[in-house]
Amino acid sequence: MNIKRLDKYRWEVPKTGRMNVPGIVYADAGMMNAIKQEKALQQVANVAELPGIVGASLAMPDIHWGYGFPIGGVAAFDWETGVVSPGGVGYDINCGVRLAGTQLVETEVKAKIEDLVDALYRHIPSGIGSQGSLRLNSAEEKRVLKEGSPWAVRQGFGTDLDIEHTEDGGCLDGADPDAVSERALERGKKQLGTLGSGNHFLEIGVVDTVYHADAAAVFGLFEGQITLMLHSGSRGFGYQVCDDFLAFMTRHVKSIGMAVPDRQLSCARIQSDAGRQYLSAMACAANYAWANRQLLLHRSREVFQQVLGISPRALGMDLIYDVCHNIAKKETHVVDGEKRELCVHRKGATRSFPAGHDAICADYRQTGQPTLIPGDMGTASYVLVGTEKAMAQTFGSTCHGAGRVLSRKAAKKKSKGRAIYRELADKGILVRWTGRSTLAEEMPEAYKDISQVVNVVHGAGISKKVAKLRPIAVVKG
Repeated sequence: MNIKRLDKYRWEVPKTGRMNVPGIVYADAGMMNAIKQEKALQQVANVAELPGIVGASLAMPDIHWGYGFPIGGVAAFDWETGVVSPGGVGYDINCGVRLAGTQLVETEVKAKIEDLVDALYRHIPSGIGSQGSLRLNSAEEKRVLKEGSPWAVRQGFGTDLDIEHTEDGGCLDGADPDAVSERALERGKKQLGTLGSGNHFLEIGVVDTVYHADAAAVFGLFEGQITLMLHSGSRGFGYQVCDDFLAFMTRHVKSIGMAVPDRQLSCARIQSDAGRQYLSAMACAANYAWANRQLLLHRSREVFQQVLGISPRALGMDLIYDVCHNIAKKETHVVDGEKRELCVHRKGATRSFPAGHDAICADYRQTGQPTLIPGDMGTASYVLVGTEKAMAQTFGSTCHGAGRVLSRKAAKKKSKGRAIYRELADKGILVRWTGRSTLAEEMPEAYKDISQVVNVVHGAGISKKVAKLRPIAVVKG
């Protein structure tokens, strides 16, 4: 594939064949050499063939092969003439990250860190098929699907500030439980308040470096501070919603004679009954994920208070922000100098809205949206802030994490004979895990260098570095 370099951090996949727009990939030269060897670039080109796409088919520096869309892919479609694709959202709908600060510093928890991570592991269910302590009846589950985080807060699992500091207030409009299958509803009844498996995690970290003092102060971050980061999504409920609609959309495109370059890109016109039904079901899964992360934060607060023997005020575990990664949203953007309503797909990408945007909560409107970028369990995570350049170039989007470089099978092979937990302990990182192969699959070498990924989006100006977090204890699903 012919790739054209546009500048230091942007590369063009030229518009050829049936592509409606070019592809644009954010990467440095070293990354691009590796990306060229992968199938993900072809996926960037394939997405560019979908009806109603505007601007460009975009990919962030954490790009890797995914289902239909590449992970790290961003694409926007005209709200009236474009399409929505389940492959452009992914199986784990609203997989996302939540970061909370505290009033504690590292020296205050050092003696209790092992007790803390053990208690978090005991009290927060993790792993494949894990079940939470809540058992929802059908009526209550449907309220969760319609209301998201606000439902959890009304049940006493959090505060109004948690809602304020969650993207979209933790509730996506248009959710309709009647658009969801009975199988999905059944899977959702028992999994609320669970971490999940694979790359999902709960991490106690320390603010290692502050790059942007003004933004960090507004976000409530300071060097040496203890933080809590949660990475989880819509669990089996969201997976089932995606699975149901992938099968449905595959039949749908055949029935209307719509040609797609890859069956995994099966889609529907946004304004069709099929498109509206998917968006209604997807919103249910998004709201389930927000309620799930709200419960996880509440349980984490309780564990910290019990283990450390301190009051909620002394702990001060306030939510900084919650961002979603896998989503399709109706947003207004300027395209060729004209405001247009679009359906923006972010699959393994994070919203990065600038200061002044009315979608950002009042607390952060002067700084821009906090953007949370988790790394692997052995390196670091970053807090960034959104920019005007992101609005101009990427529909207000940036990267979402490190991005895999090894498949799970390859990672297990490479880790054979190694004790990953001991290697992490030698770095001062305690880890607890559930699945037999979890640590092997999630070993640090399985991922790109998170600092290199973040330096690309920072250098390109689509988000700016605020702080770097160092992990000291991790619970993996």
